[in-house]
Amino acid sequence: MESLKELYKIGCGPSASHTMGPSRAAKIFLERNKEADQFKVSLFSSLAETGKGHLTDKAIYDVLGKERTIVKFKPEINYSYHPNGLCFKAYKDGKKIDEWLVFSVGGGSLKELNEPRESFKDEIYHEKSLSEIIKYCKDNNCDLIKYVKKYDKDIQPYLEKVLETMFKSVSRGLYTSGILQGGLNVERKAPSFFEKYLKNPSKETLCYAASLAVAEENASGGEVVTSPTCGSSGVVPGVLYTESIINHRSTKKLVEALMVGGLIGNLVKTNGSISGAEVGCQGEIGVACSMASAMLAYLYGASIEEIEYSAEIALEHHLGMTCDPVDGLVQIPCIERNAIASMQAYNCCNYAILTNGKHHISFDNVVEVMEQTGRDLQNEYKETARGGLALGCGSNKK
Repeated sequence: MESLKELYKIGCGPSASHTMGPSRAAKIFLERNKEADQFKVSLFSSLAETGKGHLTDKAIYDVLGKERTIVKFKPEINYSYHPNGLCFKAYKDGKKIDEWLVFSVGGGSLKELNEPRESFKDEIYHEKSLSEIIKYCKDNNCDLIKYVKKYDKDIQPYLEKVLETMFKSVSRGLYTSGILQGGLNVERKAPSFFEKYLKNPSKETLCYAASLAVAEENASGGEVVTSPTCGSSGVVPGVLYTESIINHRSTKKLVEALMVGGLIGNLVKTNGSISGAEVGCQGEIGVACSMASAMLAYLYGASIEEIEYSAEIALEHHLGMTCDPVDGLVQIPCIERNAIASMQAYNCCNYAILTNGKHHISFDNVVEVMEQTGRDLQNEYKETARGGLALGCGSNKK
């Protein structure tokens, strides 16, 4: 597995795979074609179908320059390797000088055609599954924190920055009201939820408010942290912010929780998928809930078996969740799902601890099932805005 730095990416929303990934690809292509005077970019399948709502074209224009760039949407072209394909072409004096086919495979990560999905160029973790990690910890008498620090040598200061960025996103969202752009007239709810919390404090209301704050910031193109994606970026900050206020958790403990949750997200990214265009929202909200639940279990002093079970429950009970964004925007049902999943993380954690970690289905098993379930989903339910809620609401309403 890669460093947790490749899971927790800091950038602007509304989508890791549809905004951050294409932007990153455009920067790479520009760097190797500085002499080009024109660019043509083709977006395929899911990138084409929901690219407008996810600001994919804007992200590319911002890097390459709108005056010299043509972006074409070609939803009819779909590569079996991954639905988020895009092709860059560079020209100089009317002559093509370079071409690059690349795929935004989730969480802002990029891969080329037929590049192995389960391996990465800069792998630092030796173990490939949670069961292997647990065995390593028991054999070497260490916990998950020591395990992470063994491989990710300089991860602590980076995660401190991640936590700071998450909490800044929460703060901005809690005090920013108005209507989100895009045409759905979605009103920001975080400020009103926070006002209700201040009048009648409760963990639930604060968690909802914090999660909504980040999800709404993401929907408006604000700076967030992929955890594991932009579309699900409100879940982890929601629970961590709540824990910082309600239970006065220290920065040190919250950063350690990010290490635990990061392992969970990294394992799914490596052995399954965190791309809504590939496996539906179970790979985004489901994984975010799993990460947050594992973090909470750690913060509440759970055993390594209880942490594993907590993560397993959260992912298992999101199996089959579709990715059906109305009008291709990361607003409905995405924002609400962040808030609900943040409280679900608490439920999963509490349940796992009550069982003392005894269970039948492993986290690794559920990751395998999630990937297969995602591949079995019809394309209409995988970030195409052609099925589910996207078909029955917004401009696609029949």
